[in-house]
Amino acid sequence: MTTLIALEDAASRLHQCDRVLVIGCSGSGKSRLSQRLASTLDLLYISMDRDVFWLPGWKLRPRPEIVERLQGYVAQPRWIMDGTSPGTLPLRLPRSQLVIWMRPARLVSLFGVLSRWLRYYGRSRPEMAEGCPEKIDRQFLAYIWNFERTESPEIEENLAAYGPGVPVLLLKSRAETNRLLAIIGQDH
Repeated sequence: MTTLIALEDAASRLHQCDRVLVIGCSGSGKSRLSQRLASTLDLLYISMDRDVFWLPGWKLRPRPEIVERLQGYVAQPRWIMDGTSPGTLPLRLPRSQLVIWMRPARLVSLFGVLSRWLRYYGRSRPEMAEGCPEKIDRQFLAYIWNFERTESPEIEENLAAYGPGVPVLLLKSRAETNRLLAIIGQDH
């Protein structure tokens, strides 16, 4: 069973956490939140897209290399990791002390992806591997549109199986995310 916690409780726990996992749909704000928290809490920022999955030219690393890299990052003493990949949650959840699940409405995530595409058109964003310019295609938009139906059940199964003792904060809006950041900033 997943242990859901309130925003205020998560904010107070974050100051004691050494390893935080931020998951959610593309465009939900995972990277922005992770980078801000990493800076505020002095945690190593790990982007799954940049540091684990992708090589230049949108080439996916071979699975054994992905697992090896991920195991190395997870073994680090202090980090905040931005990326969902339900299939890798069994490697990450046992070391996580808090999970933040970004779960806004799909239109919010679609808007996030479209605005980031416009901002980084033709170039790689900082949390993406070099040589992977921002792109949008029909398949990616379908992934975002169907995320709750296709990805969330596997996330929930993993949280129940591997993270029953790991508290989970659900953030369902940009306002909740901003409130968390404001509380963390005020406390620090």
